[in-house]
Amino acid sequence: MAVRRRSLSERGQLDLFRALPGDFAPRDAQDLMAYPFFSLSKTHRIAPIDFAAGNVAIRVEAVPDHGMATIWDADILIWAASQIVEARDAGLRTSRLMAATPYEILTYIGRGTSLRDYQRLKAALDRLQSTTISTTIRQPAEGRRHRFSWINEWQERTDRSGKPDGIELIVPDWFYRAVLDDALVLTIDRAYFDLTGGLDRWLYRLVRKHGGRQRDGWRFDFRHLHQKSGSLSPFKRFAFELRDIIRRQPLPGYILFIEVEIGGRTLLAFEPAPPCGKAVNSLVLSGTGNIVPSGTRLSCYREPKSLLTPGRKSENHALNLESNEESNFEERARDVDNIASGASNAPRIDTKDNNESTSFRKDGFTDRDATAAPQLPLDTSGGTR
Repeated sequence: MAVRRRSLSERGQLDLFRALPGDFAPRDAQDLMAYPFFSLSKTHRIAPIDFAAGNVAIRVEAVPDHGMATIWDADILIWAASQIVEARDAGLRTSRLMAATPYEILTYIGRGTSLRDYQRLKAALDRLQSTTISTTIRQPAEGRRHRFSWINEWQERTDRSGKPDGIELIVPDWFYRAVLDDALVLTIDRAYFDLTGGLDRWLYRLVRKHGGRQRDGWRFDFRHLHQKSGSLSPFKRFAFELRDIIRRQPLPGYILFIEVEIGGRTLLAFEPAPPCGKAVNSLVLSGTGNIVPSGTRLSCYREPKSLLTPGRKSENHALNLESNEESNFEERARDVDNIASGASNAPRIDTKDNNESTSFRKDGFTDRDATAAPQLPLDTSGGTR
C-alpha cells in the first residue's frame, strides 16, 4: 500500500483566509508600537537595530538586496492585524495564510492604486520577508529569543486561466499570537496613514500605546525616546526633529508639549486632545435667514491655533509611576542616563527630584535648552491635519 508523504510546506498545513471587505477600524499590535522594529527612513538601511531595556532585547537585521523593512511597510502588518481581529470578532475562522488583492490592501492603508503603487507594494513585501527579528519579548524563559521575519513567504496568485488573482502571504506565529490576544492590540486613528514623516508615524504609535486616553497624559525623556526609536540620526538632530513635531502638532488625537526639569533634563509630554464638535454643514438651503445656528461647538476642521505661546502651567505633572513603568521607574531612568553619559557631558539628574520643575513653553523653545537645537521659523501651513 502506498504511503502518502506528509507535505512539509507550511502553506499546505494552513487554511486559507480570504480578506474581508469593508472599511473597518485599523488595529495595531502593541509590541510593534512600543519598540524599535522598523527603519524610520525611506532610504536603504542595512545597519541593524539593537535595543535592550530591562528584560527586553531586540535585534533587527536586513539584507543588502532589499534593506530593512520601513515603518511604511508596517502598514501591511496593520492591515493584516485588522483583518484577523475583525474576522475573529465576527466569529470567522482566521489563519496565518492570508489572501487579498493588491487593490484591497492599498486602498485600506490609504495608498494609490497605480502600477507604481503595485510595484511599491511588492517591494514592501520583499523587505518584510527579508528583514529578520530576534527578540525576547513574550518568551516564557528568561533570555530565550524568538527569531522570525515579518512575512514568512508571499506569492502572486493566478486564477484557472492564468490571470492575476491577488497575492497570498503568511504572517509569522509570533505576530499572529499577539494579534489574537485582545490585551496586545489597540485601535488606531485612520489619520495615521496620512502621516508622511517616519518619525511622526513612530511617535504616534508610541504615544497611542503608552498614552491611551489617560487624562493626565504621559512623558518621556528625550534621550530615552532616541534610544527607543532605533534612529540612525545623532541625538541633536533627533531632538531638533522632535521639537519640529511639537511645533506642527500632527499627531491625531494628542497634544504634544515639552517639560523641563529643574536640572535641565528635557521631557516630551503628551495628553489626549480635547474633543471638538461636529463640523457645520457647508450647504445652507436657500430661503433661510442670514444667521444659521449650528448648535455645535467649534468645528474640527478649523485650523488649530498656534502653540508657539507660553504655557499657562508653571510646573510639570508628577510622573505617572504606576501607569508608565517603563519610562518612569527610577531604575530605568538611571539606565537611560548611563546610556546617554557617553554621548553628552550634561549633568546627571537625580530622578528623586523629578517633581521639582521650572516653567516651560509648549513649543519647547525655552531659554534653558535653546542651544540644544536651532530654532525654526513659524510655518503656518503645518498646523492642519
